[in-house]
Amino acid sequence: VTMRWGFPPAGGGKRPVTNVRNLSSNYWRGWLDQPRFRCVVPATSFVEYTDTQPKVAHWFALADDRPVFCFAGIWRPWTGTRGKEEGTHLLFPILTTEPNVLTSEIHGEAMPVMLTGDQMETWLEAPTEDAVKLVRPYPGEKMKIVLSRPREDIIAG
Repeated sequence: VTMRWGFPPAGGGKRPVTNVRNLSSNYWRGWLDQPRFRCVVPATSFVEYTDTQPKVAHWFALADDRPVFCFAGIWRPWTGTRGKEEGTHLLFPILTTEPNVLTSEIHGEAMPVMLTGDQMETWLEAPTEDAVKLVRPYPGEKMKIVLSRPREDIIAG
């Protein structure tokens, strides 16, 4: 199913909410507590940028050949205007957690919740108390940085 990244902002903000961190928030509980609103988002890698200038992009993956894994997500239908499209949209954010040893060197605040193997089925079908146990850092020793390069969309001045 194709969905759009980002829940409507809470409290009247303007930017879609793309990451879920506070699982105890009432804003997320209703979606987390219902397995039918949990989803997985296939990925082969993700990027984090350094806080220093120039920004350097670091791509994290499970291995050099970038095998597929999934991010833990939640989804919901929403009716309104996204971009220039009006109507009912299927929207999702991904869950994040504290960074592991590998990612914390680049981005010390958070990393996506990564799922592999049977974890995907657990996330999609298990009772909430079992599913949220998967919200933890993926082991850093099972990941690697597969590419590092300066961010190309910033023009040095």
